Amino acid sequence: MRHQPPAQKKRSSFIQECGRPTEQISQALLCDGCTDGAFARAFPQNMTAPFASAGRTERTSGRRGGVQSFDLSSAMRRAWPILPTLILLSLARVRAAPCHTCQKLVESFIKGLERTANKNFGGGNTAWEEDKLAKYASSETRLLEIVESACDQSDFECNRLLERIEDQVETWWFHRQREAPDLSEWLCIEQLRLCCPRGRFGPDCEECPSGPGGVCGGLGRCEGEGTRTGDGQCVCDPGYAGPLCRDCADGYYADRSANATDIACAACFHSCKKCGGPQDYKCLDCKAGWMLHDNKCVDVDECGTELSRCPSNTYCHNTDGSYDCRGCDQACVGCMGSGPARCKKCARGYKLRGAKCQDVDECGQGATPCPGLNEACINDLGSFHCDCADGFIRRDSICVDNKAPAGPEKGLFDDMTEDEVQVLQQMFFGVVICALATLAAKGDMVFTAIFIGGVAAMAGYWLTEKGDDVLDGFLKAR
Repeated sequence: MRHQPPAQKKRSSFIQECGRPTEQISQALLCDGCTDGAFARAFPQNMTAPFASAGRTERTSGRRGGVQSFDLSSAMRRAWPILPTLILLSLARVRAAPCHTCQKLVESFIKGLERTANKNFGGGNTAWEEDKLAKYASSETRLLEIVESACDQSDFECNRLLERIEDQVETWWFHRQREAPDLSEWLCIEQLRLCCPRGRFGPDCEECPSGPGGVCGGLGRCEGEGTRTGDGQCVCDPGYAGPLCRDCADGYYADRSANATDIACAACFHSCKKCGGPQDYKCLDCKAGWMLHDNKCVDVDECGTELSRCPSNTYCHNTDGSYDCRGCDQACVGCMGSGPARCKKCARGYKLRGAKCQDVDECGQGATPCPGLNEACINDLGSFHCDCADGFIRRDSICVDNKAPAGPEKGLFDDMTEDEVQVLQQMFFGVVICALATLAAKGDMVFTAIFIGGVAAMAGYWLTEKGDDVLDGFLKAR
């Protein structure tokens, strides 16, 4: 119905072919005139297997369009052992949707009725349309508009239920509105059997316990009221108890100063289980952890008795009406209270001095307990640890001098400035020139030529350097 054009809207298979609505399998099994197609649509294939083997009758007057009718009575006799299972499976499919989902769907449907109350077909000539096409108020067009917006797209339960009950919604819309104006009662209670009327609960809608004031005396709620679930017991409001919530719960008393016709329960003093008034001296019985004395509830000190049950290395701490177990100080092995002065025995690393378990300074007892080279002892509470001494760092589990690692060795001229390098170059050239001059003085023409060339090169190099310096100084002066 929701996703098909009006001309293709499906009706219930059993409404079409059997002539009456059949929502449950128990009713469907009684539809003797149903054809194979209607029966197959009512049951999943794995459920119709027992019936398929039961055989078929010859063509009868009940056939439609040449389709053979199904010999249902014979099939039922053969499949009788599994009928209860089939019925429960069918009912479970619909009952899986809870009552509140059905009620929510109905509420949304009613809002759709209100929203479309003053609408029409929208063709421009409303009078002609309603005269020729039918009244919009009871038309399928209006029904589709309401149904399309009945569930939010994200509401899976609502959409699933709506898909399963399209036929019932159509039946109510076209045939049952006048005689059953309450859609919630007709659909959720009578047809789907998901809900019960107010004041009833359970699969058979049994009556909730009631008394003066209504269900549960008007002082509680009936478990499962209005649904097909729950046990019907009264869940009383705070302060009330009993099958009909007509008694006062523990810690409350009947307040006679209130309206005499109705029970009113007020709170007792916090330590009283039963009392005759709100004062601490009107206790009749005490809560656990308290003891009645002169109509007052006095706290029981469980820590001063054998009532406490605290694990090892904890101690008992008394509280109002109870006690708790708290951890001992780290200096203790077993204790009688908080702090290092309440130890039964000192823990390792501590020593009893006076009345307290105090830390032992392992680092201050002569020989250092740290065996490593360049290590220092550092005292902790109850212990100590070893770390590298100042100026040392740990590398590969040993403490080494905290200096930067030595780099590659420097060359002979790495630390010389540029000017110093130039002086050395000039000295080198000078020595070479002197050697050539000595050889040239012996009359060797080759060495004489080399000597003259070297002098010229030296003079040119020197003049070039000087010329650059003179020019640079001249430019800077300007």
